Amino acid sequence: MPLSTQSITGRSWRTITLFAVAALLLCVAQCRQKHHHDKHDDEGEAEVKDVMEVQLTPAQLLGKKIFFDTNLSNPPGQSCATCHMPGNAFADPEGLPVSRGAVKTKFGHRNSPTIAYAAFSPHFHYDSVEEAYIGGLFWDGRANTLSEQALIPLMSHFEMNNTSEKTVVDYIKTSPYANLFKTVYGPKSFDDTHAAFLRIAEALEEYEETVEVSPFTSKFDYYMKGLVKLTPQEERGLKLFNDEKKGNCAACHPSTPDPITGAILFTDFTYDNLGVPANPRLIELDKDYKKDCGLGSVVKCLEDEGKFKVPTLRNIDRTAPYFHNGVYKTLEDVVRFYNSRDVDTIKFGPAEVKQNVNKDELGNLGLTEQEIKDIAAFMRTLSDGYNFKVEKD
Repeated sequence: MPLSTQSITGRSWRTITLFAVAALLLCVAQCRQKHHHDKHDDEGEAEVKDVMEVQLTPAQLLGKKIFFDTNLSNPPGQSCATCHMPGNAFADPEGLPVSRGAVKTKFGHRNSPTIAYAAFSPHFHYDSVEEAYIGGLFWDGRANTLSEQALIPLMSHFEMNNTSEKTVVDYIKTSPYANLFKTVYGPKSFDDTHAAFLRIAEALEEYEETVEVSPFTSKFDYYMKGLVKLTPQEERGLKLFNDEKKGNCAACHPSTPDPITGAILFTDFTYDNLGVPANPRLIELDKDYKKDCGLGSVVKCLEDEGKFKVPTLRNIDRTAPYFHNGVYKTLEDVVRFYNSRDVDTIKFGPAEVKQNVNKDELGNLGLTEQEIKDIAAFMRTLSDGYNFKVEKD
């Protein structure tokens, strides 16, 4: 559903500060942005592609080392980056509808969303003016902060599969970056296991709030600065994207600055049941799969069953498959679903959760196939790492 004006209630002031710092760093970092293929050392880090080089604070650097450390899972081999790879816009590079866990026969229950720009999400709260839940992390908003979110995969049986906080802390205590941990949090920072575990999550949050993760370097960003022009097809797509009588995508994915941070985030952070059909592939991967009620399971309200958080469209071209269950593989298929969900019911099938389906803003948009392709072309301008110098040469 559209969110006309976001309430500052529940908004993290740290997020506002983050954007101000990120904007300052971006002015410097864009001048020396480069794509690189960096082999990391024996700390268990993964390869990083397409990451902007910026100067990190000790806390941010610690978080980055933890983020890429493949020794923090049980069995070893999976890091945060395994399902949130920079080269895939901090989303899962494997392309499955849900991510594979450290135990390779176990799978998560939902499509791994990108963590890029997640730092801008407000805390989960109910807006009485909009009469809607807003913010939070995960598809159902059950975590308020990035640090809260980071704790869950570490202990999840379907993800990194650790059996205790002590297991994670003991490894980091003997890791190559243990001294960095003490530098950031003090010489006695490992003495209390639970406190140390929370500090691990805090360090991850520090890294995930950096301009490395949310760089604002898409073609669209340079277009907004007047540095490049969109192609005719991309311009048509932008117009359709914003048109309330056509694509109407901006109703939930605003292409205008967020009223709090000033950033264009392409999400209003609300929740919606789009009538997405069940994905048969999930049943193949998990014999115990059950209908996913999303937000309704968190707030325990029937009126919110089937609703999932509106994701950012930044880097959307790199984060397939789409929706919480990964049911569609291309942007064009997603737009076709929005366009004809209620017209071609045989093709798209019934909603997995049939109550609360949004029938006001999608389902029968009347877009032509060319208009569908135009909207998809515009969304591809939202991918970070665009080198506008190529266009100017």
